[in-house]
Amino acid sequence: MIARFFLLLALVPGLLALSAPAPTPTLRPMNAAAIVDKMLDRNPGLSSYSVRVHVTTHMFSFPFLSPTLDGTSYYKRPSKFVVVFDRVPAYAAGFSKIFNNVGDPGAWTKDNVVSYAGTRMWSGRPVYVLKVAPRQYSDILAYAHAIVDPENWELVVMTWHYRDGGTISMRQWYRREHGYDVLAEQSADINFRVHASSHATYGTYQLNVPVPNTVFTGGK
Repeated sequence: MIARFFLLLALVPGLLALSAPAPTPTLRPMNAAAIVDKMLDRNPGLSSYSVRVHVTTHMFSFPFLSPTLDGTSYYKRPSKFVVVFDRVPAYAAGFSKIFNNVGDPGAWTKDNVVSYAGTRMWSGRPVYVLKVAPRQYSDILAYAHAIVDPENWELVVMTWHYRDGGTISMRQWYRREHGYDVLAEQSADINFRVHASSHATYGTYQLNVPVPNTVFTGGK
């Protein structure tokens, strides 16, 4: 009995080591500008693109509508980005703005202050968090949080926080196309003024094609 007792004592440290949780991976702090630069450097050879986008939306509160939007997303280096929808019903104008608000990280600082907001765990791995706050006070939008995956410097989630307590969260998925890392899908969970969800799918990209600057200025 005594021998068995001492044998169990000898095994305890090993058993504790096996049951202890694995150490949480950590990330070194980074300057917000350095993170944005990493995001912009993902596709160094990509100067422009156009791609068709299809959006389905479902409202879970009044007026319980499910608009479908089709349009074209345009990008031109260094920081021009816009989604132009073919037709937007008046009641769906807010949904179309969501996709333009994600924008290109290179343009965030034009109207916002971008700051480092630390790290957090996301899908089992550590990620960086950036705070994107309006440069001028807004009585509607307080700030947004951008979650950036350091494995590939993709923007995987962006969440807008509104002063009335509402939120809109956009999740993004990517794919490789002709050697470039491009958006494949987006899903938005909307809890601001209405409760709704949106899902966008992207077609075949036209890469490094001429894109006129008038596309980004509403044809002007």
